[in-house]
Amino acid sequence: MAPRRERVSSLGRLPLSLLLLLLPLLLGPRPAASHGGKYSREKNEPEPTAKREAGEEFRMEKLNQLWEKARRLHLSPVKLAELHADLKIQERDELNWKKLKVEGLDEDGEKEAKLTHNLNVILARYGLDGRKDAQVVHSNSLSDDPQDDGLGDPRLEKLWHKAKTSGKFSSEELDKLWREFLHHKEKVHEYNVLLETLSRAEEGYENVISPDLSHTKNDALYSKHGELKDQLRSINQGLDRLRKVSHQGYGPTAEFEEPRVIDLWDLAQSANFTEKELESFREELKHFEAKIEKHNHYQKQLEISHQKLKHVEGLGDQEHISRNREKYMLLEERTKELGYKVKKHLQDLSSRVSRARHNEL
Repeated sequence: MAPRRERVSSLGRLPLSLLLLLLPLLLGPRPAASHGGKYSREKNEPEPTAKREAGEEFRMEKLNQLWEKARRLHLSPVKLAELHADLKIQERDELNWKKLKVEGLDEDGEKEAKLTHNLNVILARYGLDGRKDAQVVHSNSLSDDPQDDGLGDPRLEKLWHKAKTSGKFSSEELDKLWREFLHHKEKVHEYNVLLETLSRAEEGYENVISPDLSHTKNDALYSKHGELKDQLRSINQGLDRLRKVSHQGYGPTAEFEEPRVIDLWDLAQSANFTEKELESFREELKHFEAKIEKHNHYQKQLEISHQKLKHVEGLGDQEHISRNREKYMLLEERTKELGYKVKKHLQDLSSRVSRARHNEL
């Protein structure tokens, strides 16, 4: 489902070179900046390493402002932990980019444009872009019956109903299959977010009249269209897999169980890896899957701890409140830490597969 152009915000019509400058102003006040000219010493010397103030989550002020905005939106603990991991990755990439810029290694602005795009995707993914119809899809939130949440696609609903009533799946296998369905739903949502963000970027580029940016524009748009093409291919392959599994059941030799790992393994098998490289990648995927399972466990414990804390707070017993809040905060920090490690590992593995596939092409 393509995004509707009429919903494109005024922010998306601005040149991309202004987006990162305007975002902090829209989110809130910032400390006064130096007024040195383009060639002044303070503009060309490396910025001192940003230090995180006590009580702040990030070293970059604009990311702290986004984090505080998200907390005011009352996202679930699991979604907040996921956002925290995404912002940590964004911070790492932006700080690395600042070093490259000082060294003159991003003269065409391609890396800056990619960072802008990534940040816009995060804003859209978690409903921080100001759109009233923004939706966040997340497969790890707990409810009395998560299967009542629906899949948002009649094709998926039909396949799931067929699998549930076929008698070919054990209870554990149905849980596994449901995770695959939810993962597919997330991939479709992520594709729509990328498509919407690219649509805004293209309209922003149309308003850039500087010929110096034409090369950057073409490179950035080509890269993002390639990313969308890969996403769509993955969605179609995933749907084919769900059709096959729903009709035939799970075979006795399933290599992996975690949907993200299954996707990576399917892509790796069609990439330009040698037999030795493929076997090494398989072993790394096993370690990655174990890391995901550990993260999933902590996410569930965090949600349970949050519900218990709310219950205890309602009773008003300060001793119990203090003890449960301490446990909750420890789980929250551990979940954030594991979430960052999982996302970073996924990013690294995806990049390796993508490079191998593109080398083949």
